[in-house]
Amino acid sequence: MTTSTRDRRLPCFKAYDIRGRVPEELNEAMAYRVGQAFVELRRPDRMVVGRDVRLSSRMLSDALVEGITSKGVDVVDIGLCGTEMMYFATAHLEGAGVEGGIMVTASHNPSDYNGMKIVGQGARPVHGGNGLAEIEALVADGYLATGPSPRGHVKRPFIMPEYVEHLLGYVDTSALSGMTIVTNPGNGGAGLVVDALEKQMPVRFVKLHHEPDGRFPHGVPNPLLPGNRSATADAVRVAGADLGVAWDGDFDRCFLFDETGAFIEGYYVVGLLAEEMLRREPGAKIIYEPRLTWNTIEMVQRAGGQPVLSRTGHAYIKDSMRTHDAAYGGEMSAHHYFRDFAYCDSGMIPWLLVAALMRRTGKRLSQLVAERQARFPCSGEINREVSDVQRTLDRVQLQYAADALAVDTTDGLSFEFEDWRFNLRPSNTEPVIRLNVESRGDTALMQRKTEEILRLVDAT
Repeated sequence: MTTSTRDRRLPCFKAYDIRGRVPEELNEAMAYRVGQAFVELRRPDRMVVGRDVRLSSRMLSDALVEGITSKGVDVVDIGLCGTEMMYFATAHLEGAGVEGGIMVTASHNPSDYNGMKIVGQGARPVHGGNGLAEIEALVADGYLATGPSPRGHVKRPFIMPEYVEHLLGYVDTSALSGMTIVTNPGNGGAGLVVDALEKQMPVRFVKLHHEPDGRFPHGVPNPLLPGNRSATADAVRVAGADLGVAWDGDFDRCFLFDETGAFIEGYYVVGLLAEEMLRREPGAKIIYEPRLTWNTIEMVQRAGGQPVLSRTGHAYIKDSMRTHDAAYGGEMSAHHYFRDFAYCDSGMIPWLLVAALMRRTGKRLSQLVAERQARFPCSGEINREVSDVQRTLDRVQLQYAADALAVDTTDGLSFEFEDWRFNLRPSNTEPVIRLNVESRGDTALMQRKTEEILRLVDAT
């Protein structure tokens, strides 16, 4: 190739995955070439392909399968599913020769977007640092040549039973008897799994926006947006439910609501899950990220575990999970990773574990998090567009570095003081700064420092 990837960069190729508008930035021809390029670079014998509910996903998935099989590689097409089901199938079928997987999804993006999440053998992530840039280069150069081998074959197995069996291995379902749980897939794919779980769980499910519908008639499924939470919160209160669960479109993230309908920040869920995993495996290592840390560190150490810091982002977390053989890793963005799930993130395992924790302790979710929220109040993530990211970081560092008790640059800037700390990090894909602030039991201090830093950011 004479033209570099930088010169030929395709806008749909991001740091961790492929994502863009259809058909302007991503179309069937590109999907076909992505399939061929992966085969050319990785030389697998067999691959898994899955797709989400978006209206464009079937055509892109069909083109992707055509590209893969044109190179003589077999495809296990698991059809409509969630990203974590692709992870599961890729790892679960490794003994049957599966050496990679691709999920056609744009997660929580608007309905005119689509994309792909790619993994290698054992569901290890393929990202910009370990193969995605090379795939981009082949796609940009119009790589369309067929291989010398016969075409690959396509099988379409139904993997839901094995996947559900794995999920139920994390909990004693009899202990959940009598619970009422509101579920809101946002018309994404999670409803298919809820229906399968319902057949084996003595739980009353109140289903909201349940049917898969790629038009997303109730809005794009992204519960991180405050405006998207009221439907779940209201349903919890009306049903008198014990728990509310909402997912993004490809359900690799879940978002929890307590019995009052209050949305629970993902930061506090990380601590709960870490504690639960350490109860099952005392002394295990737990991966956490720099944005918000004090609550997680304290809960892990209190439970006898070993907290290990990693950069934010699924590729970094998964690498750290494997390096340290960690039992669990969590991000405040509601990505939760489990060793027994091929070190991958799941949007189903977390709420099952939290429900089990509620029953084991006899406490409501609000009770489980109230003490932690009071002990370490946090700002939640605040995003600001800036004209010069590096200049903004430099200005903040100049203001706070001299007085900080500790400075960490694992991911952006983390400054720690006696009673408060903050992390300021740039986005990987846009001119945006992301701020998180927490304190030791002082909500007013946390709010004051948040406003102080934002004034400094906005002044740059």
